[in-house]
Amino acid sequence: MIIEAEIIIQPYSGEYTERIYDNESAWNSQSWTFIKFINDDYSEWCGQFRGFPRQVAISTSKNIVLVLTSDYLYQLDRETGNLADFEDQPQYQNLTVAPNGDFILADYYNFEKVTTTIKEKEQIESTIQMDLIKFKKWNNSKLEFTCDEFLNWDRHLTMTYDSETKKIEIVNG
Repeated sequence: MIIEAEIIIQPYSGEYTERIYDNESAWNSQSWTFIKFINDDYSEWCGQFRGFPRQVAISTSKNIVLVLTSDYLYQLDRETGNLADFEDQPQYQNLTVAPNGDFILADYYNFEKVTTTIKEKEQIESTIQMDLIKFKKWNNSKLEFTCDEFLNWDRHLTMTYDSETKKIEIVNG
């Protein structure tokens, strides 16, 4: 069972047991993401994923690992490391996991919560239209992030998303 995952540079050949996660597509880039996984027995292995690296997150409550690259959003089974599903050409720029185990995704303009699988997501509404969303850090159940107000790019905002109330609020800006 996977307990840790981190993006690394390409490892030396033979440094880790390797698994390649790829999908044949004319839209594939030449970039690759390398993720070092640590299992509950502390064995280490490396996954090679098509696309430029963005983020990786583990939900222990859902037993899912998500890997976000420029080319794909991959969903892995946490028990086996097997590919459960993928979404090609994702527009997502941010990925994180809430303390309650929910995955939160954001493109430049919108937030989504993964409900059960990456094929089932729900939109998280905001009181303003956002642009250039960037996740910062979790403070208990609140995710701090920055963004600009859409069509008002001089207004730089610090905001929070509360994973318990499912509300987005402006902190300052």
